[in-house]
Amino acid sequence: MELVNFLYANVEAIKATPAGAKAASSAMASLLAVLSPIAPHICEELWQAMGHDTLLLHQPWPIHDPAALVTDAVEVVVQVNGKLRGKINVPRDATKEALERAALAEVNVVKHISGKTIRKVVVVPGKLVNVVVG
Repeated sequence: MELVNFLYANVEAIKATPAGAKAASSAMASLLAVLSPIAPHICEELWQAMGHDTLLLHQPWPIHDPAALVTDAVEVVVQVNGKLRGKINVPRDATKEALERAALAEVNVVKHISGKTIRKVVVVPGKLVNVVVG
């Protein structure tokens, strides 16, 4: 679903360049391959509509590149008293102190903690920051 949503949201930008069109075609081929066990008939029809002359059934399962899954930044959820108040993008290896500073500087968090006493800041690196105010 993430891939489908991305393709829908960026279809015009993807089609704008030949490299983008090639990448979109590759993404669609992979999508059809992984969907084919669930919806074999429609996937086969779409495969043929893409211009392939072989059967989708005989195509190998797509392989992934583990190195492509590693990112330098992560999105961390920021909560105030357990309620979602924002998200921040930080380096994957950010320290607890850096996460706390970034969370306390986030605009919506500042609005919800202004005039209140910060009792505790719970930091789970790479996941969330929860600011407890009283």
